Amino acid sequence: MKIYTRTGDNGSTGLFGGPRVSKDDSRIEAYGTVDELNAAIGVARVSGVGPLVDQHLTQVQHELFAIGAELATPDPERHGTRVIGDKHIRRLERWIDAHEESLPPLRSFVLPAGSPGACSLHLARAICRRAERRVIRLCRESGANVTEEVAVYLNRLSDLLFVLSRVANQESGTEEVAWVGLEGLGESG
Repeated sequence: MKIYTRTGDNGSTGLFGGPRVSKDDSRIEAYGTVDELNAAIGVARVSGVGPLVDQHLTQVQHELFAIGAELATPDPERHGTRVIGDKHIRRLERWIDAHEESLPPLRSFVLPAGSPGACSLHLARAICRRAERRVIRLCRESGANVTEEVAVYLNRLSDLLFVLSRVANQESGTEEVAWVGLEGLGESG
């Protein structure tokens, strides 16, 4: 089987178990952004995160692939692609709580900075927020057939990615960069 089919050369793509749609369709935007998030998490995994963080991110990548399959399917029940639910969301919350116990309390906003692992996780968090917005837009469309749990999962995942960025900085011995506001910067040049 060849990787290229030429069927999308006209700007359309086929949904899993469904019709062909424009490549800028909101369903394609949603699962394409989830795919981008999954790739960013892959980059974060090789950017210097510890073994437990890597283990969590591996699990998340599998779940994001499942979310992509649900989003790519107009009828997920019929095709068995609806798998993300409350148990997945609760596990993310447990991971957040467990990691936060080892971190100093936040006293200010922090910039997306620090170690390579932390910066990669911050980038993944920002992409996750965009994926969440795309999924919410899709959920609002008539007949989209997407569960609210997918948006909730992505919302919780962005929180986890933020916490894991702090963990990556802590594990690498890198200080977090507190946001000081423009007044705290002074004038330069």
